[in-house]
Amino acid sequence: MFKESGEAASAILLLAPHPLHLLQLAHVLPTEENFLLLFRCQQLKSCEEFMKTWRKYDTDHSGFIETEELKNFLKDLLEKANKAVDDAKLAEYTDLMLKLFDSNNDGKLELTEMARLLPVQENFLLKFQGVKMCGKEFNKAFELYDQDGNGYIDEHELDALLRDLCEKNKQDLDINNIPNYKKSIMALSDGGKLYRTDLALILSAGDN
Repeated sequence: MFKESGEAASAILLLAPHPLHLLQLAHVLPTEENFLLLFRCQQLKSCEEFMKTWRKYDTDHSGFIETEELKNFLKDLLEKANKAVDDAKLAEYTDLMLKLFDSNNDGKLELTEMARLLPVQENFLLKFQGVKMCGKEFNKAFELYDQDGNGYIDEHELDALLRDLCEKNKQDLDINNIPNYKKSIMALSDGGKLYRTDLALILSAGDN
């Protein structure tokens, strides 16, 4: 049954005309095998909380959540929902999670893939997809806004960067939402220090 559920989920995602989000998917999967319903009572209700959760489980700051990190993520959520599972079932759930959200099939989840856990209206990462820079442009921008050259961007420097991005990308970004953008992005920081690798998760499209 579980295997069939996973296959059904994969088929639904492939056939859907638009990306399916978690709660939409929860309605069409068999309830008895649908651990995704447990996310309804969890706290991934805002981008800021999502970013904090990402940082907690991306323990090696690799920019990905790999299989073991994903297992810990799911185990934590299941415990919060008062649902105990054995290691075998946890492994099955981890496999299903990868099937549902690992869009490039590399066996690990990127930030944008995990962001599909968020409701559409909370998913500011979708807006930033349209303003991502190539690696060279991103590095140049980071060095420009790291005004004191200390290797990280603080909240004030991020504010300046976001204001300029909003001015240049008015169709994608709303300057009135800068406080929310800033709050969510700073949730990735290390004690208020936003390092290059952290900001790259939001603004860098890669090395090309």
